Amino acid sequence: MSEKIVNADQLEEISGKMRASGRKLVLTNGCFDLLHAGHVRYLQAARALGDALAVAVNGDDSVRALKGDGRPLNRAADRAEVVAALACVDHVTIFPETRATDLLAKVRPSIYVKGGDYTPETLDANERAALEQAGAEIRIVPFEKGYSTSSLMEKIRKASTP
Repeated sequence: MSEKIVNADQLEEISGKMRASGRKLVLTNGCFDLLHAGHVRYLQAARALGDALAVAVNGDDSVRALKGDGRPLNRAADRAEVVAALACVDHVTIFPETRATDLLAKVRPSIYVKGGDYTPETLDANERAALEQAGAEIRIVPFEKGYSTSSLMEKIRKASTP
């Protein structure tokens, strides 16, 4: 298991120390079920916005609630390990909820990043409120067209069907 993988309390401590020293923690979250080039480019762009990147990976039950039966393909600990292996990622945590509201309120990142399929207005209202309370900046990284786990899964299905 990677030393990059931390729990929410540890991430809160890391964030506090960074804030106290004038450094910026960037946080993003997602399922990261089948890692692809779109994810890598997104995470590299997010990392470029601050001094360290923390990735919050949705727990298995929350992925199932968000994506439906048959998901996740990989369990949370495995998904976290794969994300942690990326050079652009400094910290990874797993959170059980479908929304990152509680984690955002606890960790209080300097910058919160979402992909281009979101706008600040379409971000969950409770997540936005937690970020505003923390004084976090919300940044949207352009969406990488042609990359999605769902489309990858469809290609795999078609390739395995006789």
